[in-house]
Amino acid sequence: MIAAVTDLSGAITGAHRTWLAPDGLGKAPIDTPRRAMGGLLGHAVRFGAAAEVVAAGEGIETMLSLRCALPAMPMAAALSASHLAALEFPAALRRLYVARDADAAGEMALTALTDRARAAGVEALVLAPQLGDFNEDLQTFGSGAVRTAVQIQLAPQDAARFMGRRTVRTR
Repeated sequence: MIAAVTDLSGAITGAHRTWLAPDGLGKAPIDTPRRAMGGLLGHAVRFGAAAEVVAAGEGIETMLSLRCALPAMPMAAALSASHLAALEFPAALRRLYVARDADAAGEMALTALTDRARAAGVEALVLAPQLGDFNEDLQTFGSGAVRTAVQIQLAPQDAARFMGRRTVRTR
């Protein structure tokens, strides 16, 4: 899997590569299945165009898993805890959701990023997984459970705006 790392204007500053197992069940069994190169600090792998509300987290898999619950919310994967703490904010940003990883590095990144956001006048809210991260939640509990768990953590106006409507199929 190859992902472009971009700055806020959309210019490519780097690349992130993840080698996947041939059977599609996880990362390849090699010493370093993930590698990134280029200008990473402050930048991210982005899903959607940044606006006044953005969700940010460490890993690509985590943010893609969260995107299953919030298909319309712009997201940014900073690629590591230290890079998440240094993520640059779009000028229009008013509310930042931080998808934290449940470990010591994730807690440190959460604290640093929320402190920076609040100092910049940006509301910072935490999205907490039930397990280690949202990818682990998705794999363990499924997309419906992740949607339910995330919905109660959102500001009400964001739940209505970004959760999307589910289509119920009938025969």
